[in-house]
Amino acid sequence: MVRVTNVNEAVKSRYGYAMTVLRGLVKTDFKLRYQGSFLGVAWSVLRPLMVFAVMYVVFARFLKISDGTPTYPVVLLCGVVSWQFVTETVTMGLRSIVDRGDLLRKVHFPNVIVVVSASLGALISLAINFVVVLVFAFFSHVQFTWEVLWLPLNLIQLYVLALSIAMICATCYVYFRDIAHIWDVVQQILFYCMPIMYPLSYVLTHAGTYGELVARVEVLNPIAQCIQDIRHNFLAPATTPTVWNMFSNPWAKAFPIAVTLLLAWFGVWLFRRNSSKFAEVI
Repeated sequence: MVRVTNVNEAVKSRYGYAMTVLRGLVKTDFKLRYQGSFLGVAWSVLRPLMVFAVMYVVFARFLKISDGTPTYPVVLLCGVVSWQFVTETVTMGLRSIVDRGDLLRKVHFPNVIVVVSASLGALISLAINFVVVLVFAFFSHVQFTWEVLWLPLNLIQLYVLALSIAMICATCYVYFRDIAHIWDVVQQILFYCMPIMYPLSYVLTHAGTYGELVARVEVLNPIAQCIQDIRHNFLAPATTPTVWNMFSNPWAKAFPIAVTLLLAWFGVWLFRRNSSKFAEVI
C-alpha cells in the first residue's frame, strides 16, 4: 500500500511539474510573440482582419466570387481565422524544438511540451479571433441553429490536425532545416487548393464539367473538411457544402476523420521515437 501511494505521489508530482513548465512556456511564448510592438496582442486580431479585408475586396467585390448570401463576409472571416490557426501552429511548432534547444539540454521534461506550448499560444489567438467572428456574426444577422453544438468537436479535430502536423515537422526540422522552406511552399499550395478565399459552392457552379469532382476532392482534405464543418455548424448550415452532405458513401465521409487519426498516430509515434536524440542533434 505504501509503495502504491509513493508511486501515485511520484506520478502526480511529475505531472504537476510538467504542467508548471507548460504554463510557463505558454506565457513566455505569448509575451515574446508581440514584445516590442506598439499594438501588442491586438495584432492577433488585426492580422486576420487585414487578410480578410484584402480577400473580401479583391475576391468578393472585384472578382465577384461569393456564395451570394449576406453572411458571406463573416463566413470568409471564419475561414481566414481557422486557416491562420493551422499555419501559426505549424510554423511556430516546427521551430520550437530547435529554438528551445538550450532549455532541453538543461532541464529535463517531456519534449512534446515545447510543441504543445506553441500550439496553445496559437489556440489562445484562435479563441480571441472567434470572439471577433461572433461579433461580426451578430452584426450580419446570422441565424444560429442547434448545429452549433457540433462546433467544439470541429475545433478539437482542427487542433489535433494542426498539432499532429507540427509534431511531424518539428521532428524533421531537428535533422533537416529545409523543412521550414518546404512548409512555406506547401502552405501556399494548400491555401489555394482549399475553399478559404472562395466558397465551395463557387467551385460547384463555375468549374465546368469537373466542378463537382474538384469540389469533392477539395473537401476530402481534412483541413478543408474541418474549416467547412466549422463554417457550416457555426454560421451557415444552409449554404455551406460539407463532406457530410456531398457524399452518400459512408467510407468517403469517414476518410478525412481517418486521415486525421492517422496523422495523429504518426505524429506521436515519430516524435516519441526521436525525442530522446533531440538534445544531442541540436
